[in-house]
Amino acid sequence: MTVTIGVDAHKRVHAAVAIDAAGREQDRWRGPNTSAGWQALQAWASALAPVQGWGIEGSGQSGRGLAQTLVRAGATVVEVTPRLTATMRRGSRPQGKSDRLDALAVARVVQQEADALPIVQIEDPTTILAVHVAARERDLAEAPRLRTQLHQHQHQLRAVDAPPWPDLTDPTAVATLVTYQAPGADAVDQARATAVRHLAQRLERVLRQVAETARAIETLARPQLAPLEAICGVAALTAGLLAATLGGRAFAGDAKLAMDAGVAPLEASSSAHVRHRLNRGGNRSLNAIVHRIALTQQRGHPPAQRSLARKRAEGKTRSEALRCLKRYIVRAVFQAWEQCALAPPVPAPLT
Repeated sequence: MTVTIGVDAHKRVHAAVAIDAAGREQDRWRGPNTSAGWQALQAWASALAPVQGWGIEGSGQSGRGLAQTLVRAGATVVEVTPRLTATMRRGSRPQGKSDRLDALAVARVVQQEADALPIVQIEDPTTILAVHVAARERDLAEAPRLRTQLHQHQHQLRAVDAPPWPDLTDPTAVATLVTYQAPGADAVDQARATAVRHLAQRLERVLRQVAETARAIETLARPQLAPLEAICGVAALTAGLLAATLGGRAFAGDAKLAMDAGVAPLEASSSAHVRHRLNRGGNRSLNAIVHRIALTQQRGHPPAQRSLARKRAEGKTRSEALRCLKRYIVRAVFQAWEQCALAPPVPAPLT
């Protein structure tokens, strides 16, 4: 008899449940999210029947340390998304929400969907890319909020200062607001001018960090990700973004990658009517990258343009034809990713 273990990973604690081939709970474990806790979890698992596989919700976040410890020990570990866990939990008995029930749901997802789940790999240079990409995405999300606040103050200041305001997407133009002074002696206007200076300083810093992080990603990508850059629409930055998303996981084929990216159409047939609908699941960051590549190819890549024209001639809408193009792009990305020569795994110890 073998068991499958599901782990609900949290910042401070991990909860694990082992199930048999019939999905029945055999044992459970709960302990700290520390190196000592990971060793205790491995000892607990060793005392059970042979472990067929592990599933961890959050193998790249709270469960990273445990996942990497298990993979380096030779275990098979798959990533289970919170959405899959929630779906399994809702259809299971007993009902409710707890760490134990989440871990039980993770184990059952692994048991039923193991072949379709991404396998966690030993960390390599793509992990460094992922750190840079996450930092860049945080800064990119912060910039529009700062611009909105600046626009609000600028709107109020137009009554006393109506010159052309600088473009807030241009770092050089934003720098001119760092020393902004409102005309007149009105206390409210002076307070708004102070707010403009402070917000401009923050926005200037965010834009600088975005540019610095983009250069770091491009520097890491160029020597190793040339096959990805050979794809039309994939520059060094995009190659780095792809590698950060694809790294640390293994896919059985381009179909699995397409499903993970949310570009594999889902069948929605009924009776004699055969149709497919848009896949709204998958990794939305990867989906967005593929969408941008597709738009680039649509504008200036003859093979892609011919493919789109052929799909339109078959009666597909523009959106449906673009979805087909995305599926082809994912196949090209998968083939190129297999050719990328990555450096040896990062030897940094886990703490």
